[in-house]
Amino acid sequence: MGLGEASARGTAMDRDCLSCIKYLMFVFNFLIFLGGSFLLGVGVWVLVDPTGFKEIVAANPLLFTGVYIILALGGMLFLLGFLGCCGAIRENKCLLMFFFMLILVIFLAELAAAILAFIFREHLTREYFTKELKMHYLGYNNTDVFTGTWNAIMNTFDCCGVNSPVDFEESLFRLINPNEMVPAACCRRGSHPGDSAYIPQEECLMGNMLFRNNKGCYSAVVDYFELYIYVAGALAIVVLTIELFAMVFAMCLFRGIQ
Repeated sequence: MGLGEASARGTAMDRDCLSCIKYLMFVFNFLIFLGGSFLLGVGVWVLVDPTGFKEIVAANPLLFTGVYIILALGGMLFLLGFLGCCGAIRENKCLLMFFFMLILVIFLAELAAAILAFIFREHLTREYFTKELKMHYLGYNNTDVFTGTWNAIMNTFDCCGVNSPVDFEESLFRLINPNEMVPAACCRRGSHPGDSAYIPQEECLMGNMLFRNNKGCYSAVVDYFELYIYVAGALAIVVLTIELFAMVFAMCLFRGIQ
């Protein structure tokens, strides 16, 4: 009798444990579902945002591809969260295994992307961008992707060059336009001629500091996105942690289902 009661008690504890894992997995997958919704929202916002990011993204194939990668990742996380919630509540072994394999692939891809970002971090330095600007910026040829991207950045963030307007010295731009110290994208934007705020572009192009933007784009962009960079980094860590726990719970639930 004692053994029977102990066995029954053990079975009840196993059921309670399995139920706890099931609902914990549901919660974690609901968080993944929300994360996917957030990424989808960010991707859509960047594509339709009217403040200049749309032009920057459209002008740069790398950024353009990155936005669609974010949309695809968001859609996949959205689907995974939904599958995980259904698999947990219905205790369906096929759904749970499918969910586990997919989230494992995503987890490994995210890990590989983080490693690659760390390896190629030197491509995000001031020196790298300055060298590229000097070698490839044409000034007024917006059909050139590189030039169009830089013009969009300088117009959007009211900046000039990577570090300052000095970056255009001994550059391809100066070789093509020997009579201009900086491109028109560096000039401060005024209103119509005759207004007190009107900026004479000729003075700007000749290098007059009063009529051009003197702040470098590297600092301007970093200052603008500083908060978002930290938020994105923290969010990435949270998402990876949630995915790891979701995989553990999925496997525990899979093994526990009779």
